[in-house]
Amino acid sequence: MKLTKKIILVIVVNFCVQGLFAQEGLPIYSDYLTDNYYLIHPSMAGVANCNKARLTVRQQWMGQENAPSLQTFSVNGRVGDSQSAYGAIVFNDQNGYHSQTGAYLTYAHHLMFSRSTIDLNMLSFGLSAGVIQYKLDETAFFEFDPIIAGIEQSATDFNVDFGFSYHFINFYAHATIKNLLKNEGVNINEQGVAFDNLTNYLFSAGHVFSKYGSDWSFEPSILFSYKDATEESFMDFNIKAYRDFDFGSIYAGLSYRRSFDGAEFTNGNSISSQKLQYITPLLGIEYNNFMFAYTYSYQSNSIVLDNGGYHQLTLGFNFGCRKERYDCQCPSVN
Repeated sequence: MKLTKKIILVIVVNFCVQGLFAQEGLPIYSDYLTDNYYLIHPSMAGVANCNKARLTVRQQWMGQENAPSLQTFSVNGRVGDSQSAYGAIVFNDQNGYHSQTGAYLTYAHHLMFSRSTIDLNMLSFGLSAGVIQYKLDETAFFEFDPIIAGIEQSATDFNVDFGFSYHFINFYAHATIKNLLKNEGVNINEQGVAFDNLTNYLFSAGHVFSKYGSDWSFEPSILFSYKDATEESFMDFNIKAYRDFDFGSIYAGLSYRRSFDGAEFTNGNSISSQKLQYITPLLGIEYNNFMFAYTYSYQSNSIVLDNGGYHQLTLGFNFGCRKERYDCQCPSVN
């Protein structure tokens, strides 16, 4: 029992210091898999043939006080019949004693190289500018560490994200640099030193496979994330299956996230390490211009703070739709 309590205490302290003291804008969860790559790649704004509005609510550790929660609302689409596009995101992220509220505005431009409606060939660029307010309430913290001031800290920062996307028939790839500018916010490392480098590099790619005339299609994809200051990195391995119907489509998928950095904890007289692992099944339906999706993330490590999972709901509405332009299995575009 003493060993278990000691392990949990170490993990809780590590969570508070590393997680609560380093906020970097909109968190990267699995919500991008529910028909919303725009949340992580600004170049995906307006890439589809419809304008899209999406509302996502995420709740972790059900029944736990001060459990992490996230709410996002996004909208994006084309500017008339031009190749330019717009986007906007507002979010509220509550993570224990740390919270952040922010908004992004996005401009994207899509260069078309397609010769006809058969071969989708498009290069896209996107730039997002965001304002984020950070708050850290230290008034209820234990007084066991000199880096904790025991006050409510707050800061408001401006930052930008830039990225590009490439679509070729059923293949796609995205690359984004988040938080290009340096700002401190309320970010403090383990040594109690504030750092201002919040840059995060993202790369994702995937391909949709389908037989001609079939109502089924399959989409394997990956996402890689690397944080410049802390050198933290993780990768998502995803697979989705789609079934087309007259009213729209139904899809289901599975995502596996694995970090490349181990969190250390005391195990008796030795120090052990475990790498973060998440397993996330997802299910979604698109009915005419409406969509609904649900994801459930489960941390599969041997030592966790709670056995419960992380629930996420997404509601969406498509408007201003144009005729599908391309003869391809490309759900993000058609």
